Amino acid sequence: MPSRRYFLWFLFVPSALIAFGFFSLPFFIIHPFRHQSPRALALAMALRQRAPSTTLAAALVCLVLLLLLWQTAELWRKILLTSVMVVVTFSAVMSRLNHFEWMFHPIDAPQFESASTSKLGNEEMILAIRYGADARAYPIREMAYHHILNDVVAGVPVAVTY
Repeated sequence: MPSRRYFLWFLFVPSALIAFGFFSLPFFIIHPFRHQSPRALALAMALRQRAPSTTLAAALVCLVLLLLLWQTAELWRKILLTSVMVVVTFSAVMSRLNHFEWMFHPIDAPQFESASTSKLGNEEMILAIRYGADARAYPIREMAYHHILNDVVAGVPVAVTY
């Protein structure tokens, strides 16, 4: 039944593309510290919001279609089906995770320089804390990447955020 097999492939390919697209498009559109157009960002956020349920549904459809296609598939098609299913499964799992959390992690052991040895330019923006006689300055360019820094100022634990 070649026509049935073609129909199953016709369903399998778009289902796999939907699963991969709902995960990958937001991943490639949303980039911290880079301009994103409002329309692209709105699209990415809409896809990201629907990705967990959509990728799961598409993965289940792909799995059923894979099982139906497996019996009559040649070896190279079985390899293709398996490879695509791995990508679809990866997309379904990854769409449930926030990959931005991997990029931004706290600094637990900050290192400081004295103001006289610092290489910060005059135009460099900083966050500053003064508590008693102790003072700290945190460059915005570093804070923008990490977002949180755990420190102790004058013996008091602080969490500096940006």
